[in-house]
Amino acid sequence: MAVNDRLVTPKNKNGLQSADEMQLTKKDFPWWMVAIGVIIAATFWLIQVSPDFKDAFEIIRAGLGVTITTTICAYSIAVLIGLVVGLGRVSESVVWRNISTIYVEVIRGIPLLVLIFFIALVLIPGLTTALSALGSLLTDIGLEGIGAKLAAIENKSIPMNARAIISLAITYGAFSAEIFRAGIQSVSKGQMEAARSQGMSHWQAMRHVILPQAIRNVLPALGNDLISMLKDSSLVSILAVRDITQIARLYAGHSFRFAQAYSILCVLYLTLTLVLSLIVKLIERKMSNERK
Repeated sequence: MAVNDRLVTPKNKNGLQSADEMQLTKKDFPWWMVAIGVIIAATFWLIQVSPDFKDAFEIIRAGLGVTITTTICAYSIAVLIGLVVGLGRVSESVVWRNISTIYVEVIRGIPLLVLIFFIALVLIPGLTTALSALGSLLTDIGLEGIGAKLAAIENKSIPMNARAIISLAITYGAFSAEIFRAGIQSVSKGQMEAARSQGMSHWQAMRHVILPQAIRNVLPALGNDLISMLKDSSLVSILAVRDITQIARLYAGHSFRFAQAYSILCVLYLTLTLVLSLIVKLIERKMSNERK
């Protein structure tokens, strides 16, 4: 029920909500979400009533699985890389810290599109050639079991889908590393000192005391990185990976239905990112409430 300029929400079953939490001012209402919802609904209405839009949607949506799989796989690897490199960025080891810093600075200094080209078309072929040569060497010295397997590796053995995942993972690993570094440094230094005073080693204190708090602090930022990766996954279409961007581009090229193809492509990405954004906001709200 409206009271002046406020919308009052009912109490929860435990009656624990404060008056401020139960009231939502009209100016704070998420009108932007309503507008986006209207755009999405209008597009899907066009899909139902227009044969051209329906045809384009049926073809383009076939790439959703590749887009989602590429994003999830690359992001999972990137988080693992980021955690290791992030620990390296705050490590007491000079060697580990400098290697981690070089990796982060190099990745951050090169455009993502260029990195995808380099990793997929230069780095990975170079590694396969090196592994094949190593396999031949091992075979010559009598280690035929592992040598034969390595020697059989060819450039074509690694499909473009895998190269796309590796490229995104290596790139976003640097971004995730900075998030983890900031999260670790946000934890009070006194907690590390207290843990060390209890007889813990640096690694034990990091594992049992610092990291749990740091990871909790950086969850929203990691969620935003996932959203960014979903959008940047469209760049893997340059490797002929059949994600929704590549399929939309090919469809528009041979049918000349550019409006239909790219309108649907935009709405598909918008829908996916909106869902992820809402999930991130829910996580942020839950964490904020738990801190109170």
